[in-house]
Amino acid sequence: MICVLPGQTDARIIVGAHFDFVNAGRGVVDNWSGCSLLPSFYQSLKTFPRRHTFVFVGFTDEEKGLFGSEFFVHHMSKDEVSATSAMVNMDSLGTTPTNVELDRGNKRLANALATVAGTLHLPLSVMNVHQVGRSDSDSFQDRHVPTIMIHSVTNETWPILHSPRDQMTAIHPAEYYDTYRLLAAYLAYLDATLDAPDDPKK
Repeated sequence: MICVLPGQTDARIIVGAHFDFVNAGRGVVDNWSGCSLLPSFYQSLKTFPRRHTFVFVGFTDEEKGLFGSEFFVHHMSKDEVSATSAMVNMDSLGTTPTNVELDRGNKRLANALATVAGTLHLPLSVMNVHQVGRSDSDSFQDRHVPTIMIHSVTNETWPILHSPRDQMTAIHPAEYYDTYRLLAAYLAYLDATLDAPDDPKK
């Protein structure tokens, strides 16, 4: 599922989350928690002028091997890849305060997230989980698109995924709301700062 929010330029920020889940649980954490925020971010951004075009994507078949995101990336032209300033991926939110993956994440995007978190006094930790499995951001990173992956997985919460414990009771509403607040502000910050006129990328 793809929804495009046009901006003033062709530069794009892709915001994605997968909506499929394994049958062991109800898929609330992995990954209703991520995909359900996509329309909320659309609403938070649509009332303000935007420099970037935002592309919100709900990916299918992540659990089967990133098939949805691989299909999406495969059909991006070279110009579309070049025009993509960032891909923000959300996977398994709300079981802890916000975490960010750095093993394969773009440092510039991560630094921007830390700046926003500090400004809003919202919690943010580094928790590298790439060794336990790939997520949709990997499909974009393989095409050299700058990516960042936001999650809430820790050693304690990892066993919730793909298990009967993946229920609504696993979500901590206050921490989930903090993640929403952080990411809503983060997307607006990226729109204002990425590819700015004095940006060395330009």
